[in-house]
Parts: sequence; C-alpha cells; structure tokens
Amino acid sequence: MKIPVTDLQLSVDWYCRLMDLTLTYEFIENGELRGAAVRSMEGGFSFALRLRQHCSSTPHLDGFDIVALHMSSRESLSVVQERSEMLGADYTPVEDRGPHEAVVDVTDPDGTLLRFYWVDLAQEPGAFLAFAFRDDGPPEFIREPRLRAPSVLGR
Repeated sequence: MKIPVTDLQLSVDWYCRLMDLTLTYEFIENGELRGAAVRSMEGGFSFALRLRQHCSSTPHLDGFDIVALHMSSRESLSVVQERSEMLGADYTPVEDRGPHEAVVDVTDPDGTLLRFYWVDLAQEPGAFLAFAFRDDGPPEFIREPRLRAPSVLGR
C-alpha cells in the first residue's frame, strides 16, 4: 500500500510511532528524497509513503479509510488509542459492531483514516457478514451476500 503524504519526515516518524514500524527503504529520484517504506516486523506488512506532489494525481484522501488492519485482540485497540493520544492524533472511541467485533479509526497527519479492527475469529471462523449502515445507530448485520464471488479451493 502506498500512502500520499505532504511531509515525509513527519509521516515516517508518525507511522513508526503509531504502529511500532521500522524504516526499511528510502526512494531517491534525481537526487531528491521522494518516498520511504516502513515495515512491521511483527505483523509482516509494509507501507510505502510518497510525497503527494510526486504522485501521479496528487491524491487527497481526507476522511477516507484506506486500510483496515486486523488486531490480535480487542484490548489491542486500546493500545492504538493510547499511541494516538501520545501523537496528538484524532481517533474514535472503540466502536462495538456486535459481540465479536470492534473498530477504532485514527487520522494520520494528512487527514487519511486508518481503521484498526478486531474480530473474534474463533466465534465465527470464515462466516460472511454484511454491515448495513444508517445515519444513526449501530449497523444492521446481514448474513446473506448481495454479490457473487467464485469459490476458492473447493469451499
């Protein structure tokens, strides 16, 4: 995943502190530092950060949740909130979405949302669930998909 940012140093610092990431690459083009990659050694995922003015369309993702990261426990959402508080980042309260799922949204320095969620997979491993959101109140849960997807590996 590549995320457009306005201040590369600020964003590298922020993402590393929020998620305990390590700087793994820098991308220099024509002598100018234009991007970086940070990685979670524990989670095995990476983010590339690129200066917005050097992206093909100078995208602005204000308020859009570009990624949803599964957390190992509901309690780990509190750690995300604590780190967000330490960084002065905007974040939501833990929002329960049924008895076995919860989410927290965090806004990065450029206004892009990162969603952190927990699902107790032991309760419903591999079960389908749709969320029907309204302007007020919690989402409605729907068990039947509207879309068709091909079966994988005979499931």
